[in-house]
Amino acid sequence: MPPDTPHDTPETPASDSHNPLTSERNEDTTDGVATGMDITDTPADQPSPTTDTSEFDPTPQSSEEPATDQPGAEEPATDTSAEFWGPPSDSVEPPVMPFVYDKTTTPSLDSTRPEPVSARIHDPNRRRGSRTALFLAGSIVAGIIGALLTVGVLAATGTFDEPETVAATTTTVVNAEQATQTTEIPPPQIINDLGAAVNPTAVAAKAIPSIVTVTVANASSDEDGQTIAIGSGSGVVMSAEGYIITNHHVVEGGDTFSVEFDDGRIYEAILIGSDDLTDIAVLQIEAAELTPVDFGSSTALQVGDPAVAIGNPLGQEGGASVTVGIISAFNRRVDFADETSLSGMIQTDAAINSGSSGGALFDSEGNLIGITAAIGVSQAGPEGIGYAIPIELVDRITAEIIETGDVIHPFLGVKVATYLDEASDGALFPGGGLIDTIEGTDSAAGLAGLQAGDVIVGIGDKTITDQTDLVLAVRLYRVGDEVEFTAIRNGETMTFIVIMGQRPEEFQG
Repeated sequence: MPPDTPHDTPETPASDSHNPLTSERNEDTTDGVATGMDITDTPADQPSPTTDTSEFDPTPQSSEEPATDQPGAEEPATDTSAEFWGPPSDSVEPPVMPFVYDKTTTPSLDSTRPEPVSARIHDPNRRRGSRTALFLAGSIVAGIIGALLTVGVLAATGTFDEPETVAATTTTVVNAEQATQTTEIPPPQIINDLGAAVNPTAVAAKAIPSIVTVTVANASSDEDGQTIAIGSGSGVVMSAEGYIITNHHVVEGGDTFSVEFDDGRIYEAILIGSDDLTDIAVLQIEAAELTPVDFGSSTALQVGDPAVAIGNPLGQEGGASVTVGIISAFNRRVDFADETSLSGMIQTDAAINSGSSGGALFDSEGNLIGITAAIGVSQAGPEGIGYAIPIELVDRITAEIIETGDVIHPFLGVKVATYLDEASDGALFPGGGLIDTIEGTDSAAGLAGLQAGDVIVGIGDKTITDQTDLVLAVRLYRVGDEVEFTAIRNGETMTFIVIMGQRPEEFQG
């Protein structure tokens, strides 16, 4: 049994009431039902808590105001002369004269003769006015000096400099028992560290010159020799030598092929090779000034990272179409109505439609991370779910097609299942690929010394957590490659050198 066949009871694809589109692979799915969230009502008649703010007010407040207009209450008299000249005399106090700034003498009660000099000097009113003037002048001077000092300090500390990029913001925390303190909040992480930001315009400008529309036709048996188009899809220029990646199901059944670029150029193409097991095919054209796509990596991505799909849905005139979404999931298994399946697929919500097969899925920097191959449909129609073949598998398969014109898949000769380990709290979790049986001692696994019951936890530098990981890891190698396997046998970790065998024809080799 092939390594990509699950040991568990095989799933039976649900019936599809719609005919599959001519050039598209449709996954049959089951409609789901969305349910609302529970809402807990909060009683509106509950009293609001009362906050006692008295401890925050440093000045105690009295509930009684001082009486100022009660009968018999007299204001205490203020004797300004006693401050400088001792206690007042018993004589009648002379009236207080206003302070006059432009006079050298103060009028006396006797206006017929000038006031003695000693009276001018010792006049308490004039002395108080002089001191008031000096106090006001000193206050003004002190205020000016203080303002100048404040400006100087602020200038020295860079307050008036041009604002610079703030590396961190601050927030002030105050409570009743703790003094004000400043807590630094780290700046937000660049989105690309966790999930890249995307500029669709930049990605489209970089990638569209590498996208083509693929037209598939058959030669007519009529005397006029005209070809009959049987379908169309999309393709991606992968090298300056004119090699173009597309899907196997796009070119299947055709004998003549042509590709059209976004700028309107059309070229005849030849089929170099095709692999139905991975749904990958390679065409070639003779053309100059091609723009090959940049290969990226799907292993460096995370769920939620942006994704840009570019292809030509429905074979429309005007060239490529660009849609934007995210990476929704990895390692999806897609089952088709013809009982075939694809494993390890990238799931995205970037719109992929009939005709987009063979197109490209890009990351935020315009690097190719997958070849779009299928969409999810239900009885209601397309569900907005698209699937792409990871670029790592695309790279390995296209390289062999270009080199040999065919693909020979490696073979272990084992039946595998997902090994479920048990956590300390009793939970079960996938812990590797369990070898159920080995098909003959001359199989690759048998020759390497692997046995039934071994749990494979590593192939090369890849960690294996379930049977899907095992199948995908094996497919990245070629027949004859020597690969180190890490397995657990009876609690002991062991290593084995496996020489990859060849997949028999009865297993679609």
